[in-house]
Amino acid sequence: MRYSKDVLSPGWQRADKPVSVETPVSVGMVVEDPSSGFCGAIVRWENGLVVLEDRRGARRSFPFGPGFWLDGQPVSLVPPRPTRPAAPTHTASGSRIGEVGPAKVAAASRIYVEGRHDAELVEKIWGADLRHEGVVVEYLGGIDDLPSIVDEFAPGPGRRLGVLVDHLVAGTKETRIVQQVTSAHVLVTGHPFIDIWQAVRPERVGLAAWPSVPRSVDWKHGISAALGRPARNQADIASTWQWILARVRDWRDLDPALPREVERLIDFVTT
Repeated sequence: MRYSKDVLSPGWQRADKPVSVETPVSVGMVVEDPSSGFCGAIVRWENGLVVLEDRRGARRSFPFGPGFWLDGQPVSLVPPRPTRPAAPTHTASGSRIGEVGPAKVAAASRIYVEGRHDAELVEKIWGADLRHEGVVVEYLGGIDDLPSIVDEFAPGPGRRLGVLVDHLVAGTKETRIVQQVTSAHVLVTGHPFIDIWQAVRPERVGLAAWPSVPRSVDWKHGISAALGRPARNQADIASTWQWILARVRDWRDLDPALPREVERLIDFVTT
């Protein structure tokens, strides 16, 4: 008898036998281990093992790999394929992300932010929006020289200046200085917080409310102590601020008083 092909050629052992298909596991998938006869739904997987639970509630663990049956077909169980996280649709400020365009030349208008920590928080929440508009944010070390800074900037049509002042409340030195700035092309606003730390919702750092610190104690040192963090020197204070800043995810983690004023400045300099 003649055969149409060599029956001893490589692969004859697997001829006409079903081939195991790699199948990512998922919770609830019902598979059978034919060597033991155990059949059950997948409830979890860990450390290279997949855990099955049968209809009576008994559980058994099996290593990933071939040797399982799914819907009457042999399969090789593998861990789920990693999925790419969905691309963000909004910036940290809540603005919708549009198409990425070419880099923009910096606009003539500027925003000045008093306080290094204030500037870092503005960058984290509104940095993407400001770069999209081509608006540069500059750090303002102190407000005492604000009138001379405004004169040097020379604001005018198409060259607007927005300024965010730290702890701007009625009757303070800051308010009196701001009142000296009268240009229609300058908008000076601020927040009411003792320090920008207070603009972060207290629950983000594990507090029910920001504690009241005695006047005899430096506010940041008092807050650091309330948070259980060291406050021996300026390096400790800087570390506490970075710890707080890391817990701010987007505008929803801030007291509404800050986003309201920053949005006013952005609208002003981009109009």
